[in-house]
Order: sequence, then C-alpha cells, then structure tokens
Amino acid sequence: MKASANVEIKVDRKTVTAYLSGEIDHHNAPELRRKIDEAVNNRLPELLVLDFGAVSFMDSSGIGLVMGRYRLIEGLNCKMYIINLSGHAYKVMRLAGLEKIAVLQEKKKEVSAK
Repeated sequence: MKASANVEIKVDRKTVTAYLSGEIDHHNAPELRRKIDEAVNNRLPELLVLDFGAVSFMDSSGIGLVMGRYRLIEGLNCKMYIINLSGHAYKVMRLAGLEKIAVLQEKKKEVSAK
C-alpha cells in the first residue's frame, strides 16, 4: 500500500505557504514538489513557508524536498521558513545543514495566548 501525503497551498500577498501532511517518502515527494513549484512559479513570492505540522513520517525525501525548493527560490530574492517540525525532523534537518538555507522552527510545545 502506498503511503499518502498531501499539500495544501495558501497564498497571501508575497507569501506562499505549503501545509504538508501525511507521510513524505520517495513515492509521493514528486507530486508535492510539483504542486509547491507551480505555486512558487506562478506567484514569485518573497517568502516560502513549508509547514510540516501534519507530517507523520519523513524519510530523506523530505530533505530533498526542502533542498530542491531552495534551489527554485534561490534567484528570486525569496526566503524560506520550515515550521512546525517534530523534534526528530528538526534534528535531522539541522544535521543535514538546512539551517544554512532556511529558518527552521520546531513545533511549539505550548501555545501562549499573547
């Protein structure tokens, strides 16, 4: 049985946010990449946000997904944020050196009502 993943794209002014969910692996990463790339190419954002909050599993395809999107936005004067990472995914992305190309943010343990 093939693992399921999905991405919902939201556009707000010069920001493209990709809400990723499910399991990111080599079977479904190409479709996720295609959808994110299409939104970036159509909007030419100043900020690309990859929200991993609903990702239940990620193999090295998740790292490739991030690196490929960085290559896509590199010449656009666009910044990338990777948010709502599980503790494990945050560590893996830091070990892969992704904090050099994007802002990494772990899931908040508690949400404050400020």
